This record gives sequence, C-alpha cells and structure tokens, in this order.
Amino acid sequence: MQTFGRHLLMEYQGCDREILDNPEQLEQLMRSAAEAAQATVVAAVFHSFTPCGTSGVLVLQESHLSIHTWPEVGYAAMDFYTCGECDPFAGHLVMCEGLRPEIHEIMDVDRGNIDRPHSLDITDHRIEGRRPRPFAAGGQR
Repeated sequence: MQTFGRHLLMEYQGCDREILDNPEQLEQLMRSAAEAAQATVVAAVFHSFTPCGTSGVLVLQESHLSIHTWPEVGYAAMDFYTCGECDPFAGHLVMCEGLRPEIHEIMDVDRGNIDRPHSLDITDHRIEGRRPRPFAAGGQR
C-alpha cells in the first residue's frame, strides 16, 4: 500500500477580510482549490465564530483541506494534505488568487516515507510578498 503524501502548510496575511468571514465563499474557493489539485471532495464542514472568523474542512478522498481565519487581522492558516496523484500546490495558487494575500508563506512537507529513517521531509519553505524578519535572541521573531 502506498503511504506517501504531500502536505502543504500555508499562511496568508493581508487577505480580503470579507472573504475570510464568509463561510460560503470560503467553501466555494476551497472546492475550486481541491478541483485544481485534482482531489475529490467527499464532505464539508464549516463553522462561523462570533464576532468573526471561520473554520472549515473539506474531507477529500485523498485526505483533507482545512482553513482557520482571523478576519480582524486579515490572516488565514491552511492545511492541504493529499496522497496519490494530487497537486496541492495548484490548490494553493487558487487560494492565493481568491484570498489576495499581501504575504503568503508555504511549507511543503513529504509525509509517509516509511521506508526511510524519517517519514517527514520538508522539501520547501518560502515566504513571498516581503522578506522575513530576522530571528531575535532565543529564536523569537
């Protein structure tokens, strides 16, 4: 059985705040991202918080796509885990187009490499839109 998967951790800052607080728009955008990644949606759950914010997940035949938003600061955290022939990076591009972040950060992690000493392998980590702040003493930003 194939255990390999690709997991993107995505940070979006400076996003359209109205979209971040609209679960219907987020679900449609995420469904478009899943389609672009060639993933199959099997279920969706979204929840709105008071006074603002949304959490949502698409359960995929190939794994999952989730989001948590903080519209008051224009921030969204996303998680896109796929196995098989999916391309989660294609979904990330759809999310960038829809959320219009000023800054996005993405970490690309290979998972399930069980025939290797470490099953997790970070293959890429980048920030686009501005230069990262340097680390301060003690590893704090």
